[in-house]
Amino acid sequence: MSILKLSATELGKKIRDRELTAVEATEAVLRQIREQEPRIHAYVTVDEEGARKRAAQVQAQIEAGTLKGPLAGVPAAVKDNLCTKGLKTTCSSNILYNFVPSYTAEAVANLERAGAVVLGKTNMDEFAMGSTTETSAFGVTKNPWDTERVPGGSSGGSCAAVAAEECFYALGSDTGGSIRQPSSFCGVMGIKPTYGTVSRYGLIAYGSSLDQVGPVGKNVSDCAAVLEAISSYDRKDSTSIPRKDLDFTAALKADVRGMKMGIPRDYLGEGLDGEVREGILRAADVLRSLGARVEEFDLSLTEYGIPAYYVIASAEASSNLSRFDGVKYGLRAEEYEGLHQMYKKSRSEGFGTEVKRRIMLGSFVLSSGYYDAYYLKALRTKALIKQAFDRAFAEYDVILSPAAPTTAPRLGESLKDPLKMYLGDIYTISVNLAGLPAMTVPCGRDSKGLPIGLQLIGDCFREKKIIQAAYAYEQSGEGRI
Repeated sequence: MSILKLSATELGKKIRDRELTAVEATEAVLRQIREQEPRIHAYVTVDEEGARKRAAQVQAQIEAGTLKGPLAGVPAAVKDNLCTKGLKTTCSSNILYNFVPSYTAEAVANLERAGAVVLGKTNMDEFAMGSTTETSAFGVTKNPWDTERVPGGSSGGSCAAVAAEECFYALGSDTGGSIRQPSSFCGVMGIKPTYGTVSRYGLIAYGSSLDQVGPVGKNVSDCAAVLEAISSYDRKDSTSIPRKDLDFTAALKADVRGMKMGIPRDYLGEGLDGEVREGILRAADVLRSLGARVEEFDLSLTEYGIPAYYVIASAEASSNLSRFDGVKYGLRAEEYEGLHQMYKKSRSEGFGTEVKRRIMLGSFVLSSGYYDAYYLKALRTKALIKQAFDRAFAEYDVILSPAAPTTAPRLGESLKDPLKMYLGDIYTISVNLAGLPAMTVPCGRDSKGLPIGLQLIGDCFREKKIIQAAYAYEQSGEGRI
């Protein structure tokens, strides 16, 4: 079997068993990157020299017995909004085209402590604002299943890299579905953990109350192992939560007997593609056959998720992105008169259209006279959505839903109508508003051969439930495409 066909945990075992080395695995994936990148463009930066040096260091530690974990020596990719010391971090924006951080994000540092070999930084929608990876200032990423289609976003580069075998796993960030939706489009698996499980230190913020780092992998075991590696309490992140139940690989049990699962009727109605609906219902039947009890129920408030999300996320973005002013780092306009004109010209030249749109929307809803009418109302709606999920989880262990209303659209289609792009996040956004964990698992393909994704949603701090359900589904043979 080709090295590239191995999952991350399979490769890690072969490296530990001395059947392969980290150096051999790194060289194999670097060759794949050179071959595939002209077609896919999953990366913004590939650090070949750094990856080779790191692979040699890790291999020496493995041979010395100081690195024994399941991911030691396994090459990985990192989304370009996670800071990496000495390696460019751009958020796929012109305003950070030359930014090289002086520190590393905690999630990436945790991976490195586990023996990861970082290959480079993956492409994304600019500042994670988008659902297609088409708003990147450095070019469009294409879907490995069909290069005329989008990979999804904003973690489209990470998902495309895993799908195209340009890495063995990747880190992404999820503000409103940015791991789960592109995982669906690219036929891979991705987890958004409970808010506060993974440190946001070093993640360049979009919506601080919504952002969460998570893994993208080839199978459930990989996602569980990576999530276990990156999760930790971090004093540097005021939203980090101390947890003692971070042994996510312990949930890899192919058993859902007695588990109760619900499918919101609201998610199966208007706007959902017929083939996607069929794929979700087939997956539900498989879980029933494995012993789970699956039924439909009314979740309510679904239609309010998107307006609440875009008010809150845009408001937080308008605040977070004010730090990019051309003074300390990043792009500075070449010609200007006075400080205020430097701000205006640097931001006008540095930010793309979608980022400007969301900054303007956020500034508007926070402005005097509109704060109560929009922002406070959105916060109240967010609380009501959390209450609706609380009621649902009083009845169900796991909620099943589509990850996206369609399979991957063609390049250019979504950007013609931004509102249509926003509506594409209808099944994922509420999870972030409620701070819940959720995972995408492939559940077949449509008539065009494009992957369909099943989303499994759990209650807060119940990642193990969704991992167990996903693993059982995968082991049935249905979770592979």
